Amino acid sequence: MTESRSEKYMGQALKRKEDPRFITGTGRYTDDFVLPGMLHAAMVRSPYAHARITNIDPSSVTGMPGVVAVLTGEDLRAAGIGPLPVGWLLPDLKVPAHHAIAQGEVNHVGDIVAAVIAETRAQAEDAAALLAVDYEPLPAVALGSAALAPGAPQVHEDVPGNVAFRWEIGDEAAVHEAFRQAHKTVKVQLRNHRLVPNAIEPRASLAQFTPASGEYLLYTTSQNPHIHRLILAAFVMGIPEHKLRVISPDVGGGFGSKIFQYQEEVIVLLAAQRLGKPVKWTARRSESFVSDMQGRDHESEAELAVDAEGRLLGLRVNTVANLGAYLTLFAPAVPTYLYGTLLNGVYKFPAIHARVTGVVTNTVPVDAYRGAGRPEATYLIERTVDVMAHELGLDPAEFRRRNFIGPDEFPYQTPVALVYDSGNYEPALDKALEMMRYRELREEQQRRKGSSRILGIGVISYLEACGLAPSALVGQLGAQAGQWESSLVRVHPTGKVELYTGSHSHGQGHETAFAQIAADELQIPIEDIELIHGDTGRMPYGWGTYGSRSAAVGGSALKLALGKVKAKAKRIAAHLLEASEEDIEHTDGVFRVKGAPTQHKTFFDVALMAHLAHNLPEGMEPGLEATAFYDPKNFVYPFGTHIAVVEIDTETGKVSLRAYGCVDDCGPLINPLIAEGQVHGGIAQGAGQALWEDAAYDEDGNLLAGTFMEYAVPRADDLPLFHTDHTVTPSPHNPLGVKGIGEAGTIASTAAVANAVMDALWHECGLRHLDMPYTSEKVWRAIREARGGLGQAADD
Repeated sequence: MTESRSEKYMGQALKRKEDPRFITGTGRYTDDFVLPGMLHAAMVRSPYAHARITNIDPSSVTGMPGVVAVLTGEDLRAAGIGPLPVGWLLPDLKVPAHHAIAQGEVNHVGDIVAAVIAETRAQAEDAAALLAVDYEPLPAVALGSAALAPGAPQVHEDVPGNVAFRWEIGDEAAVHEAFRQAHKTVKVQLRNHRLVPNAIEPRASLAQFTPASGEYLLYTTSQNPHIHRLILAAFVMGIPEHKLRVISPDVGGGFGSKIFQYQEEVIVLLAAQRLGKPVKWTARRSESFVSDMQGRDHESEAELAVDAEGRLLGLRVNTVANLGAYLTLFAPAVPTYLYGTLLNGVYKFPAIHARVTGVVTNTVPVDAYRGAGRPEATYLIERTVDVMAHELGLDPAEFRRRNFIGPDEFPYQTPVALVYDSGNYEPALDKALEMMRYRELREEQQRRKGSSRILGIGVISYLEACGLAPSALVGQLGAQAGQWESSLVRVHPTGKVELYTGSHSHGQGHETAFAQIAADELQIPIEDIELIHGDTGRMPYGWGTYGSRSAAVGGSALKLALGKVKAKAKRIAAHLLEASEEDIEHTDGVFRVKGAPTQHKTFFDVALMAHLAHNLPEGMEPGLEATAFYDPKNFVYPFGTHIAVVEIDTETGKVSLRAYGCVDDCGPLINPLIAEGQVHGGIAQGAGQALWEDAAYDEDGNLLAGTFMEYAVPRADDLPLFHTDHTVTPSPHNPLGVKGIGEAGTIASTAAVANAVMDALWHECGLRHLDMPYTSEKVWRAIREARGGLGQAADD
């Protein structure tokens, strides 16, 4: 029998319900599934950044042990398989065809040329390595600005000049006038370099086809299985959507890179249908480097204008966004609506104008990666604001405070389209400054000036937009998707509850957080609640998890569904107690008659009667479950202040992250422990970009950092203990008041660490700006050059 309870779960730092299976190795990931008669696929990938395929000879491997089939682009063409579509359209957008297997030409290292299917994975990989493919190499280009240069290699004939789109936002004339009247202006050239997502679990897909019913089953590492089903069925494979079931079981991290539909999913679906057996593919880590969608890669020029009092007048931005070889699902949206509209940050800008040029190159495609446009916007704003503060001789923290939007100015209309819901930025700044003993740090910085270990302090105040919405608005902006979310609450006769959500958990802790919401609403123990997600065959349609939308949108849909269940339960209780609904109160998990506490029914009593249907109100349907769909009225806007402290060894250039503190505001916390964990991971990820990570290419499009030997992700001993705290400013736009925290750490920390490094170099040698990542060699050279040239270094 279900027990009642009165203690609130929301706000408690509960340990996660799902962790026991993860830490004991009993989670089930896509590669763990084995189906009878299963075959294995291995991909043949291009070693060239740009080449014409002149011949593929399947007979070179068809006689090898275990080899069952070789699929080429011609097989896909013959089967009527369409290219992968783009899910966000812009005016005059040029979309080069992105086939699952290249047809005639490859456009980046790692582009799929063919697929080999064999009885074992080793046999498939051995044959793939020996498949005879002839190429005619073509000129390639890797850098966005280089692709725009006159005479640059043409990546696709149907994308003239390599320009996929030109986009702008804001009032150019107003910005021009602001700069004409300015007391002071600064201009900064910024490179926000490219990253590889590196989820713990590499991507994997397993497909099965049942000829008798014509049904497909696809296990895949997805953040949004319904979108996978929709796009793969309707727009690529050309099969009825209801004939494809997509299951995303336990997924080991995504960071955005598992939102998209990938070529390998199409290939295993076609192979399973053709061969009549299940077919699995699992990426090697080296494959992930050249096949997972990469992130960032902006080259920008930012100009800032202020008046004589140091108040912001205008911001002018010109960005070249390198999109890689093809446009993938959200690629056009990331550098535009998720970047350009966030350039206002937390400040009162009278005028902003941004121009973005989306460029194709011979590199791995770029799409959403943790933060998706918002880290790029935050880095640009916060670096430029910091340069201005230093140029004016103002404390960076106080310069920010001077230009904050005030707490009484919400809802706040920015010059770049967005209307902020709520905010109160000074308390977060003050709390962070106090937490980190900011004044003492500045005094220490002065004492260390000229020493061999100098100190840098990076302060940033960020804002992000989460829970893209409403659907009608994003549709007007080019999205080919809705932005609502669904939830189904099913109460069993015993009072046990199953929650079904269209969101997807791939490390965020939804099974615990969603259960906390439900336990409070129904006032039952959290142990009686189970969350179901990740299976299009079981749950209602939903748009998945990305953009920190799960709590604000998915959690709100859940709360609405729970409200319907509660209302029906109350009607049943009133009927059983022969009282009016108005006289029933729901306290401590029990339905009681007001003023007569001995007359009551437990949640179990009501759930059982709902299913027995022996005594229900006239006309009421049996059962106790409800579905809700929630389409928010607006985005939500979390914010906060992050402070990084670095030490730089001026003799070696080595940068050490000595301390890090942050105060985030994502509204009411559902589970502070989960929120803190997400912030920790985000800080590590963002610091990684600032200090170590770099998906560097040579000018011919060869990836120079294709393994963990060359691509340096943060390790635990690289990072200090993070100090975290929060303020609470609820959003008025959803019934929970929550905002989103999953990407905050990444959005803020790259800029905070970058500002800390540049703060040290500014105070030590007047260096104005240096692009990330701050490798020892780069910093060492910068210090030596600023102090009088490398000749001095040679003499040292």
